[in-house]
Amino acid sequence: MTAVSAGAGVMVTVEVDASTIRRGDQLLVGGQAFTVQDMSALPQGGKRVQFATGEILTLRPTTVLWATRRQTPHRIRTRSGNAAR
Repeated sequence: MTAVSAGAGVMVTVEVDASTIRRGDQLLVGGQAFTVQDMSALPQGGKRVQFATGEILTLRPTTVLWATRRQTPHRIRTRSGNAAR
């Protein structure tokens, strides 16, 4: 996980899949940034993700992507699960 200072909180880079993606996450797809606006569950653990620009992406349970997400510093966790200092 990488942290970059930005305004209120920090922007962190996180690995996401269909079960961990959140509204507001920013994904880089084909060199273009997309912000997740809405999601709906699909059968067998997938997600239908709608971006703020109207595009739609279907995530299968095994699809793994990288996203940036704004978090307050006390909520950032390291890979071991401990709070970063």
